[in-house]
Amino acid sequence: MSLLPDITELLARARADLRMGVPVVLQGEDEAAIAIAAETLTKDRLNDLRALGDVPVVAITSRRAETLKARAYDGDLARVEIPQDAGQSWVRAIADPADDLISPMKGPLVSQRGGNAALPRMAVRLAKSAQLLPAVVVTPVPDGAAFALEYGLTRILHAAAAAHLTEASPLHPVIHARLPMAASEAGRVHIFRPEDGGEEHYAIEIGRPDREKPVLARLHSACFTGDVLGSLKCDCGPQLHAALGQMGQEGAGVLLYLNQEGRGIGLANKMRAYSLQDQGFDTVEANHRLGFEDDERDFRLGSDILKTMGFRSVRLLTNNPKKIAMMEKTGIAVVERVSLKVGENAYNRAYLATKAAKSGHLF
Repeated sequence: MSLLPDITELLARARADLRMGVPVVLQGEDEAAIAIAAETLTKDRLNDLRALGDVPVVAITSRRAETLKARAYDGDLARVEIPQDAGQSWVRAIADPADDLISPMKGPLVSQRGGNAALPRMAVRLAKSAQLLPAVVVTPVPDGAAFALEYGLTRILHAAAAAHLTEASPLHPVIHARLPMAASEAGRVHIFRPEDGGEEHYAIEIGRPDREKPVLARLHSACFTGDVLGSLKCDCGPQLHAALGQMGQEGAGVLLYLNQEGRGIGLANKMRAYSLQDQGFDTVEANHRLGFEDDERDFRLGSDILKTMGFRSVRLLTNNPKKIAMMEKTGIAVVERVSLKVGENAYNRAYLATKAAKSGHLF
């Protein structure tokens, strides 16, 4: 029946549910669980989870577990049991590092050992893809299908969803139109929409680049604070305008504007990272304390857009070797790295040094 939602559409529904604090049901081969994002958990729903009988756990990444000194027996994951006398604020403190320095001792924390961690792992990946803190309260239920039907909850089958949570969603062109810009009057904006209901991505084409030759290109991740507000904490705004300016001077180029704010963690989590930086942590340390990796972006998006537009080789405007590696790995030849060193100032000097030292950026 084509009117029924497929797995891509169900996952989009599940992300929206988690963002609103609505639980979702995760179904494995022999087990099922109910999951609620720790960030949006309410007191009443925590009490309802406890009433189901089993001890609920907060599933967190090993990055967050390292900060909390919790045992990550599942390797990339820790399943921390919620004490009977712990309330919603305790769960939030496990998920959110905002008050770690004020109240560093959250434990003793007891991590579950043994058993199948596939469903908690899927729950954390769902939370990440919803741009929530990667921490989810998970409790087993005996019959996932019956539970979802009784309470009207979205039910996700692990076997169907696992690949979708690791693969890039296919992108489809929507529309393109001419846009004269300060950098070049010969500008054109192309809109690409992912199948999974996520944010659209854009390609800004300058002039009419020859598809048979390497195109001057940049993969630019959206940065509201830098691109729009002129933030001095990063070099994103100056990089954006310098890249467009160089393309305008050469008369041709493609800037891919990818909606992956905050290295892929979203604007809210980026602001959380900024708050942690105000406490003395560098950008990588802040991401880790939040439970994220150094960089959660997916540069395959840029490769997919370039191929759709007919390009097979680029002169890449970047200081990030990971972008070069991903282009090459996904079939886009990088014939030249074009350095883009602009925007350094007193506020971002330490940030740029961290990118060079810990993320391998070239300057």
